[in-house]
Amino acid sequence: MADYTIEHKKSFTLTAYGFSIHSNFQDMQALQKEKAEFWGGLKADGRFDKLKHAAKDDREWSVNEVYQGKPWNYFAVEAGKSVADATRIIEFPESEYIVVAGNGDKETLFDQLTYRAFGEVLAQITDYAYIGGPNATYRKDNGDGTFYGEFWVPVVKK
Repeated sequence: MADYTIEHKKSFTLTAYGFSIHSNFQDMQALQKEKAEFWGGLKADGRFDKLKHAAKDDREWSVNEVYQGKPWNYFAVEAGKSVADATRIIEFPESEYIVVAGNGDKETLFDQLTYRAFGEVLAQITDYAYIGGPNATYRKDNGDGTFYGEFWVPVVKK
């Protein structure tokens, strides 16, 4: 099983651009392609830079949530100022969170940590349960061509 920690996190808010996912979650290649196309569009039309300029720090977040009955993926930051055309302002509850950390390639780290958390950790732990709601992964540059990231998923003790 992947290494993880249980950490208490205060509530926090992320400002995001997002899209409704159409791919089957079991088809990792299709899902990754859909996300890559969306994120590429954010870079091409300037919204990626707009969010980065509004950010309080250098963390880049990928958020997954079910919103209005549909799965969504977002690129997000903890904003220090408002972004008028953001898709969503996403509230994360004060809670215990399972945290799965790792280092890797910028383009694959989000998916690696997400799949480790859902495919390994949450599938095998018995003393905590995912409470639903948004979950998120952040990444930041290590300065050597690799990135450090953490996947955070809110849980409750059973």
